[in-house]
Amino acid sequence: MGRGRGGYISIENRRHILSLINEACNAGARKRLACELIGISVRTLQRWNNKVPEKQGDQRKNKKFIPANKLSEKERQKILQVSNSCEFKDLPPSQIVPTLADRGIYIASESSFYRVLKENNQLIHRGKTKAREYRKPESYTATGANQVWTWDITYLPTSVKGAFYYLYMITDIYSRKIVGWEVHETQNDELSSELIQKACLSEKICRNELVLHSDNGSPMKGATMLTTLQKLGVVPSFSRPSVSNDNPYSESLFKTLKYIPAYPSGPFESIFASREWVHGFVKWYNTKHKHSGIKFVSPSERHQGKDKEILANRDAVYKNAKKRNPSRWSGKTRNWEEIKMVSLNPDKNKKADRINKLAA
Repeated sequence: MGRGRGGYISIENRRHILSLINEACNAGARKRLACELIGISVRTLQRWNNKVPEKQGDQRKNKKFIPANKLSEKERQKILQVSNSCEFKDLPPSQIVPTLADRGIYIASESSFYRVLKENNQLIHRGKTKAREYRKPESYTATGANQVWTWDITYLPTSVKGAFYYLYMITDIYSRKIVGWEVHETQNDELSSELIQKACLSEKICRNELVLHSDNGSPMKGATMLTTLQKLGVVPSFSRPSVSNDNPYSESLFKTLKYIPAYPSGPFESIFASREWVHGFVKWYNTKHKHSGIKFVSPSERHQGKDKEILANRDAVYKNAKKRNPSRWSGKTRNWEEIKMVSLNPDKNKKADRINKLAA
């Protein structure tokens, strides 16, 4: 009914509405029904009748107005010009405004500088304070055991509040086998170096055939650890800071470890108790646990190449069952094909993962 912005009805339309309602009431209509029909309340009608026509209009208290201290376009451009000058381009407004004041110059307040720079996307990380950009780790694809390992450290609770034992654990991404582990009271790169040496010796790793991926902690990137990897001919790979998705196989392993029913409900009473429990877990995980990520064979079976025969036998069992009773299958039997490649941090932008040159 001629409403303007914010629901405001002009004076002319108000007068027209009043005349229509008065005409309807004189003809015998009820005032409330006439107001409902035209879309206003009886209270609004009373308010309009009580006002002097000359004073009727938009009398809302919250009308928009331009503040007297609003910066002009010229002043805003001056702020941008000064902030981007050679002298001040690397400095925040908290440094610029006082420096100008020392020279007897005032353009605007510090908050105005911040506001104008923010509106022009020039406030965040000015100059040399730009945020560091971390590239995604290089993608590696394992086509067999002992080509790509990942490792990490997790906490095991102790009976002393705030104190922990540290579980170091290395896993092969192709077979998911735990190829090395130790529990210590501290974490440092010397202990990490000893563990990787033992694992390489146990798995008979030769130079330049293994990639070892880890997080960015000091036990992973310490000088002793990096020197050891260089001597062993192991290629180091690291996750981005605070990005757990870059090390998914170790994260998944630790979740399995801490969520199985056998995981202690209370703290470990001693480091010997923790080592004994982890020893039992590793034995079960490697030899008994049927891993969902490798078609439900055990990590040890896949690590030794026995998974091919196991999966072929399962496929034959299913096909024979279908022959005996084909009505139970509406399509193909379950897929028991071997998983031939496992990738670490695959590049989704590429059509295919780059196969690790070391595995070629």
